[in-house]
Amino acid sequence: MEKDSRKQDKDSNFEVLFRQGSQLLYRGKVNEAVTILQQAHALKPDHFDTSLNLSGAYILTKKFKQAVTLLEKLREQAPNNAMVWTNLGAAYLGNPVLAREDEQLQAIAAFEEALAIDPVAPNVAYNIGLIYRDRREYEMAIAWFKRAVQANPNDQDARNLIDKLRNKLNGRT
Repeated sequence: MEKDSRKQDKDSNFEVLFRQGSQLLYRGKVNEAVTILQQAHALKPDHFDTSLNLSGAYILTKKFKQAVTLLEKLREQAPNNAMVWTNLGAAYLGNPVLAREDEQLQAIAAFEEALAIDPVAPNVAYNIGLIYRDRREYEMAIAWFKRAVQANPNDQDARNLIDKLRNKLNGRT
């Protein structure tokens, strides 16, 4: 009986922490969300949504290696989950300004996997376009930004980047 009671307490505590951490993340209180979601994760390390939310919070707080560790486990658990691959792409890339070529290529591969699962996964084609832009592979960047516009016709940033990159290719800056 006592064992059942402890399990119920643990489950109840987990649910409160998970809900609270997820709400904080949703409201943009990322540092607070990390702390709470870490506590929830410690109680139930195999809970998919907790791991996914915590990985997102890690990415937003630039704890990319910690995010990769969680996401590579989730990738094994749910290889057909586009959000896992999207987050994994962001975690592999890390800080885009400092990203090395191998990190860029890992990110592109993960993002492409997300799009294979969900062809209109939010912001994924745009993120690939940004990587190619940073690599100065402008034609590839334009192709990905076009795909971003197809997925979201209201993506004015992608449209503006297409114009800028076309101008660069045509010798106008």
